[in-house]
Amino acid sequence: VATSVGITASVFRSVGITRTRAAQTVLGAAVFDDVLGLIVLAVVSAIASGGDVGPGMVTELVLKSFGFLAGALLIGTLAAKHISRFFSMISTGVGMKLAVALAMALGLGYLAEVFGLEPIIGAFAAGLILDAVHFDRYADPEFVQDLREIPFHNATDEAAVNRLIAKHRHSHVEDLIGNLNMVFVPIFFVHTGMQIDIASLLKPDLYVAAITISIAAILAKVVAGIAAKGDFQEKLLVGISMVPRGEVGLIFAATGQALGVLNEEEFSVIIIVVIVTTFIAPPFISRISARMR
Repeated sequence: VATSVGITASVFRSVGITRTRAAQTVLGAAVFDDVLGLIVLAVVSAIASGGDVGPGMVTELVLKSFGFLAGALLIGTLAAKHISRFFSMISTGVGMKLAVALAMALGLGYLAEVFGLEPIIGAFAAGLILDAVHFDRYADPEFVQDLREIPFHNATDEAAVNRLIAKHRHSHVEDLIGNLNMVFVPIFFVHTGMQIDIASLLKPDLYVAAITISIAAILAKVVAGIAAKGDFQEKLLVGISMVPRGEVGLIFAATGQALGVLNEEEFSVIIIVVIVTTFIAPPFISRISARMR
């Protein structure tokens, strides 16, 4: 279900179309896609834990998932700035910035588990809550402080440097998390890859299932792009950009295997689908966006 926001956003940045209507449509839809995927995951997790399948149970879980996300976003948005301000009184350093961001993600992840949901739902809510404005009271990165000391000879240069300062101040927490990603994301991918049963990859039926699901996964997203505004090229760009499953699909697959919902062959099929959808979309996004310029 879920579209990989990270992969799609990276391609958009590389081709310079992040601020276009199509890109904004895709990023908004991808977030909503993730929310729906998280709710499906919550329902499947409850069923796998021994819950009785029924309309009442499914409705309860859907309401609980929406309720948790809505409550976390509402309360978290109001509380985040106060939490951030409190910790800034202890320290305004880079370490405290990172600690606050991680504490929010882990804290909401734990809270989601207390509510009977998957921790990823809480971590997802934390990512939506945290905003650069919450870290205005913290020290700027060292290179931003150096930029402030540059002498200006005209207003144009000063405005350009101020834009650069604002950009890096607002993206600093994202950059800090990005550094963590360089350590933990490869570990996650290696760990997930190690869960694949190599013997299952030798079965022809597995590839038939994987190709069939991949075709369905790609066509469903492309056809859904028809609902987007714009001409055919823009609609096609939206549809293709929604194709990558990426890291979110892997998290769902790993969770499904841990719960015993997926056997080795089904897990391998999903991994292949993730790989296919992840690799097939970026070249098409680049080609279509080049035609639209």
